Amino acid sequence: MASVIALGLGALSPAAQAAGTTIRAVMHSGLRVLDPIITTAHITRNHGYMIYDTLLSMDANYKPQPQMAEYKISDDALTYTLTLRDGLLWHDGTPVTAEDCVASIKRWAQRDTGGQMMMDYTESLTAADPKTIVLKLKKPFAPVLDMLAKPSSVVPFMMPKRIAETPAMESITDQMGSGPFRFVKEEFQPGVKVVYEKFDKYIPRKEAPSWTAGGKQVFVDRVEWVNMPDAQTALNALGSGEIDYIESPPVDLLPIAEGNPDIKKLAWNPLYSQTMGRMNFLNPPFDNVKIRRAALIAMSQNDTLAAVSGNPEYYKACPSMYGCGVPLETAAGAPKSFATGDVKAAQALLKEAGYDGTPIVILQPTDVVTVSPQPVVAAQALRNAGFKVTLQPMDWQTVVIRRASQAPIAEGGWHMFFTNWIGAEVWTPLVNPMLNGRGKKGGFFGWMEDPELDKMRDAFAGAKTLEEQKALATKIQERAYDEVAYVPLGTYTVPALHRTSISGILTGPAPVFWNMKKAN
Repeated sequence: MASVIALGLGALSPAAQAAGTTIRAVMHSGLRVLDPIITTAHITRNHGYMIYDTLLSMDANYKPQPQMAEYKISDDALTYTLTLRDGLLWHDGTPVTAEDCVASIKRWAQRDTGGQMMMDYTESLTAADPKTIVLKLKKPFAPVLDMLAKPSSVVPFMMPKRIAETPAMESITDQMGSGPFRFVKEEFQPGVKVVYEKFDKYIPRKEAPSWTAGGKQVFVDRVEWVNMPDAQTALNALGSGEIDYIESPPVDLLPIAEGNPDIKKLAWNPLYSQTMGRMNFLNPPFDNVKIRRAALIAMSQNDTLAAVSGNPEYYKACPSMYGCGVPLETAAGAPKSFATGDVKAAQALLKEAGYDGTPIVILQPTDVVTVSPQPVVAAQALRNAGFKVTLQPMDWQTVVIRRASQAPIAEGGWHMFFTNWIGAEVWTPLVNPMLNGRGKKGGFFGWMEDPELDKMRDAFAGAKTLEEQKALATKIQERAYDEVAYVPLGTYTVPALHRTSISGILTGPAPVFWNMKKAN
């Protein structure tokens, strides 16, 4: 660990002196996977927001706004025309074209749960000329703008056509965007350090920034992400001024930081995050719904949240798969014991299901404070219920890669992993990846196949009022709990820490670095 930290910090000074104003940040994880379309990992999404841009973006009022393009909708709501604004350039200086964007949308839509549904409604998606994108629908699909503006994993980032034509199941190898920062390939150290430089030819919108929408003004020359797995080391570096920002510090260290006048605390995420467990529907015994239900009721949200946060000020039990405090919040279908778990009921159900003692393989990340405790707590709860459990330790980026495997257990497969979602990633049945029932044909890791659930989501997409949406969302959640689409384990928040020399940090569904300023 010490050598990794030394490598990260030791490379800072000469580059920083040459680059002018530099913000140095410790993010929640090291970055290895660079393709924000093939993974929902937040660190890869964060990377995407640095170097890519989107046609539309979401503001703080949850409204889609023009970003790279303006839009018009035909009177019959079947044709969406998006016109690229002037001055858009890729980082190599070539113009962004409508063909680039068409290819990007098509690749994104193969991997995103809402994008998949949008394309089910699509008759054609074409470039009418170099600046005009035309989306024609077979029948109205009201969430089109919401899908193109969706603010978190998987984001419809625009890429050059030659890159966007990479098969959706393969990772891109070229990091060419048109966003406010440029990826510095020659300084990239996977899992250790990432460097971004201001893209001088980027032309921000004139509107004030709001969430991921508005003007993306860059006021620094350079941003460096340095991985520090040891939280105390990162906090010491923040206190001494070696770094400027920590995205996700452990809650138990916040009182130490609060006593330092040079450090501020900021709740950048206005919506709580949801932590959850996802089972693999392909590998026995979780292909048996009764066994999935036994695992569901064995787990306790309170125990999980206490391990993740340790301070009730920053977490709360929540039965809603859409998160709490959002329009579609509901407790429908949730076990009455969702907050505490029910070991005796789990034991009885597991016996009834005929569990044969197959060891449950749980992927256990060890280097990210907000996803390391969940597997340990869940493993004990499952053991108490009668499961045999094997924890397989690894770093988070290995989990991100490993969870994509559909292999059987004997060939490196898995039974369960845990992750977290920003509220805006789960707040409707259309964007919540775990409610996708397409199985191996585009479903989220775990590959639940449930055509009936997808029919219900399709009905939700056609709902015309909030009341209709709420009624359908309630039925969807009831079915999702019955099938155990996943295990919601409560909501929490972790404020970021930053030096007082840093200002202009935006709140929103992802940590972004435009609008930030650093005083000398």
